[in-house]
Amino acid sequence: MSKRLFGVVFAVGILTGAGSSWAQNAAEGKKLYTSYCSTCHGETGKGDGMAAASLPAKPADHTNGAVMNQLSDKFLLEIISKGGGAAGKSTFMPSWGGSLNEKQIRDIVAYIRTLAVPSYKP
Repeated sequence: MSKRLFGVVFAVGILTGAGSSWAQNAAEGKKLYTSYCSTCHGETGKGDGMAAASLPAKPADHTNGAVMNQLSDKFLLEIISKGGGAAGKSTFMPSWGGSLNEKQIRDIVAYIRTLAVPSYKP
């Protein structure tokens, strides 16, 4: 019985830790998103940033859960690090892999996941 209780407490501790880690990454990701992504994707991720109107293709709306929730983290990591052209999307989406490291890109993905409505459920 005590082993079972320990297992439950251990699992809850891991899940709680994972949640706070996710939140921490998303918080850092928001800062990076504001610096690197919001010019095109907008402050709230709707694809309505200051530069969006001058682009031939509308930037992705990160709040559109019907679309964003279908995309894998791997795809988002690839498009951010290698650019839109490498992922079969608009070549106007720049490659950030030379400016941002993998952790920073993962933090941005964590933040993008908080924007979708309905919420992303992995």
